[in-house]
Amino acid sequence: MNRLYHMPLSPFCRKVRLVLAEKRIEVELVEERYWERDADFMRRNPAGKVPVLRMDGRTMAESQAICEYLDEAFSEPCLLPGSPAERCEARRLVFWFDDKFHHEVTSKLLYERVNKKVTKSGYPDSRNVKAGATAIKYHLDYMGWLLDQRRWLAGDVMTLADFAAAAHLSCLDYISDVDWNRNAAVKDWYAKIKSRPAFRNILADQVPGFPPPRHYANLDF
Repeated sequence: MNRLYHMPLSPFCRKVRLVLAEKRIEVELVEERYWERDADFMRRNPAGKVPVLRMDGRTMAESQAICEYLDEAFSEPCLLPGSPAERCEARRLVFWFDDKFHHEVTSKLLYERVNKKVTKSGYPDSRNVKAGATAIKYHLDYMGWLLDQRRWLAGDVMTLADFAAAAHLSCLDYISDVDWNRNAAVKDWYAKIKSRPAFRNILADQVPGFPPPRHYANLDF
């Protein structure tokens, strides 16, 4: 049985889960308290990070490496476009969200408000929270600009870029940190991707001590 070691509110884990679900690959989910640096887990990934995927006797780490492996090994549906230019744009946006958005927004909001409490590593830094709340406005505006020109973030077809963005935003939406009324195009895009069957298990996630808002699992939010 395929096994994914993950945390429910990790955007990197959610990105991999979305790819697995979109490709209809069955997987057992194992929650991993990675911050405890368990010896068995450290053997699976010496970097001490999730996600880690165990598949066909192979252990894989790093979300982007896992996603690209899955897209090459299981070609339908394809989540990286056919032409080099289209793949370049999709990858650019994946890294935009996993790097720039993560450092400017996710780490400032989700990690301060949730991860510190879960890992018992301190209290939220109000300066970081304020910075994240300011930065997300810029990112939503940029997404809106992209979607004014395209059907999906990277072009005319859904790609891994959309899953990367949705993974981060769904985590922030769980703690009500997204102003969906800021941009209608972004709200429509999220409603469209949120309604896909691949999203169902993610919307069922529950984090002890952090109940989701009422609208979270509502497809018509």
